Amino acid sequence: MLKVEDLHVYYGAIHALQGINFELEKGEIVALIGANGAGKSTSLNTVSGLLRPAQGSVTFNGEVLNKVPAQQIVRKGIIQVPEGRKIFGRMTVWENLEMGAFIGSDRAVILQDIDSAFSRFPRLKERRNQLGGTLSGGEQQMLAIARGLMAHPDLLLLDEPSMGLSPLLVEQIFDIIQDINEQGTSILLVEQNAQMALAIADRAYVLETGKIVMKGSGDDLLEDQSVIEAYLGGH
Repeated sequence: MLKVEDLHVYYGAIHALQGINFELEKGEIVALIGANGAGKSTSLNTVSGLLRPAQGSVTFNGEVLNKVPAQQIVRKGIIQVPEGRKIFGRMTVWENLEMGAFIGSDRAVILQDIDSAFSRFPRLKERRNQLGGTLSGGEQQMLAIARGLMAHPDLLLLDEPSMGLSPLLVEQIFDIIQDINEQGTSILLVEQNAQMALAIADRAYVLETGKIVMKGSGDDLLEDQSVIEAYLGGH
């Protein structure tokens, strides 16, 4: 479904991605893990068209996306839930969800999708007329994911969904991610919490300073000694 080949990305003079390769099959959860600054978010931003590669290619369902504008990539079925949630703080929960459906035109479908979002996230239903900026961190993360789903993505890019959340909420968010995947959405997950990410990932790639240094199934990497020492706080 998604194939990233020999991807090189620069921020000015900084060589942020140095020829990385990874792929994702339809229906999978694939995780990118690594320390801060390893290039995880840069990878997502390049797939979604927010950054342009200097070299290499991003191919989605057989089509090379390198020169496709980000807003067109959304229409092709890739939606990114950005790091830090980036919800519209001065708009209500309901209005945020409507913004997620901006590529849809059928009002009845949009209302149905908002209903579905409220079924999946009952907390958002209670807060539907509340301004996004007044929600708790966990509620904002739920809203960011729900808003992303409003566009019916084939591939959902999740950037640090557990950041800043309590352990209980982290578990909830990861249950939701698995549920979304089971209902047919493929997921590319960038996550600082390597333990949680590997536990739900079909496959994962470990990034270090712009290079992929290891790959394997989520289960294999969870048991790999070097991964345990570097990312899972173990010995």
